[in-house]
Amino acid sequence: QVPLVESGGGSVQAGGSLRLSCAASENTINTACLGLFRQALGQWREGVASIRYGGYGTKYAESVKDRFTIWLDNGKKTLYLQMNNLKPEDTAMYYCAADDRCSTYGLSRRPERFGSWGQGTQVSVSS
Repeated sequence: QVPLVESGGGSVQAGGSLRLSCAASENTINTACLGLFRQALGQWREGVASIRYGGYGTKYAESVKDRFTIWLDNGKKTLYLQMNNLKPEDTAMYYCAADDRCSTYGLSRRPERFGSWGQGTQVSVSS
């Protein structure tokens, strides 16, 4: 387990924007793949976006492509997810997670690949 601390959730109206942050250690930023996942009430946890260490490669869920952007700020040791044009169906608890095996197995959005998780931050989008 590595420490991951999310922030930036909140409540917005449809069409609005939010930026999620996930603070990590320098080692995590430099060696692990990081992902943002979400889980709505009664739903499975979904991989929203993930990024390879160093920022070399990203993956997105089809439902968020062209609306969400994931990136790393190595200097700040922080992962960011910019969420634009939010929709009510984006409402969920969002979690940051780290996969320290991605150098071997590649970048993934599958929750079972990620062994360390943050505490989550709530995003609520009203229509």
